[in-house]
Amino acid sequence: MPLRPAAPEGAPHAQDVMHWMRPGTLHFQSLPPLSLYIHLPWCLRKCPYCDFNSHEARLGADGLPEAEYIDALIADLDASLPLVWGRPVHSIFIGGGTPSLFSPASIDRLLGDVRARLKLEPGCEVTLEANPGTFERDRFRAYRAAGVTRLSIGVQSFNDAHLQALGRVHDRAQAIAAVEEAAQAFETFNLDLMYALPGQDIAGLDADLDQALALAPPHLSVYHLTIEPNTFFAKHPPALPEDDIAYAMLDRITERTADAGLQRYEVSAYARAGHRCAHNLNYWQFGDYLGLGAGAHGKLSFAHRVLRQVRFREPRLYMEAARAGNAVAQAQEVGRADLPFEYMLNALRLREGFALAQFSERTGLAVSAIQRPLQEAERKGLIERDLHRVWPTARGLDFLSDLQGLFLPDGD
Repeated sequence: MPLRPAAPEGAPHAQDVMHWMRPGTLHFQSLPPLSLYIHLPWCLRKCPYCDFNSHEARLGADGLPEAEYIDALIADLDASLPLVWGRPVHSIFIGGGTPSLFSPASIDRLLGDVRARLKLEPGCEVTLEANPGTFERDRFRAYRAAGVTRLSIGVQSFNDAHLQALGRVHDRAQAIAAVEEAAQAFETFNLDLMYALPGQDIAGLDADLDQALALAPPHLSVYHLTIEPNTFFAKHPPALPEDDIAYAMLDRITERTADAGLQRYEVSAYARAGHRCAHNLNYWQFGDYLGLGAGAHGKLSFAHRVLRQVRFREPRLYMEAARAGNAVAQAQEVGRADLPFEYMLNALRLREGFALAQFSERTGLAVSAIQRPLQEAERKGLIERDLHRVWPTARGLDFLSDLQGLFLPDGD
């Protein structure tokens, strides 16, 4: 049985670089920075709020198929090289799932194989996601020795009752120990928190912030708990704080992080000077990224078009497809009419907004393509602008979905 329906006669292979290089209506003078995203899809237990492509790890003697999966990742990279040949990589992000389930030796092998095939920029940021329930003493140092330069730790809360409600496999003490270990092993790291949790009030949020800020993270990501479709919480929704309490929580987060020297530079991200996440900035500035791994998404620009790819989602199917030379389940050119919204969906998340010149550089479109929605956004008090830049107001960040929606094709 084939891994996917056979392509119609004359249809391009997903990795056919000549097809994507053919003439078109867009004209890029230069290509944006390129990042690499690598997805490791296993975790100890699926969290009830999680809609990411994650799968509970097998227990027992066979354990995770680490070597087999890395073989598949490298086969996927080999098949993708013609699409990015000669382009330097500015950042790498290893996400999941829980990548810290993979041994430091496996991460060392993975990064070594990547370096053998791609040119990494000097100082290339290499981030690994880690969860407190999967670390042991000196494990983080071993990741650092393997070439990881930045850790992102999924703490979510320091309250044991909230952690239990979120289905996390760690407790408060493990979370604190993990962050302290990361601070000793890495010059920069990120701490993930969630707010508007079941049963949480302002005092509970303050307690989480007290502990988080006491650990002095150089970067803090704070996310509102949302109920996503096809999750356990969607079928069995918990009682969450009212919207006005959630808004008050966000105000408190922004106020207290600023007092602690962390600048809000993106809707959910706060950082000290010099510690912004380069990889995520590349997403938000509509840069390119090659996505490898089960269910990974990618965006690649060529001289006359922008391509989006999605890998096969199920890990075993992905590994089989990668070994067969085509792990790409979907490959689609971004339509010219969709580019303004795709760009704004990212760039308007940034507090500093975007340069008008960058809009043209990254989409191949003239600024006139967004003049009408810009005028409407300004009229509604959602943006401010000058001759060179556009940036969201505080109101625009609070009502970001409304602001982004103004740039949908035909104003829908």
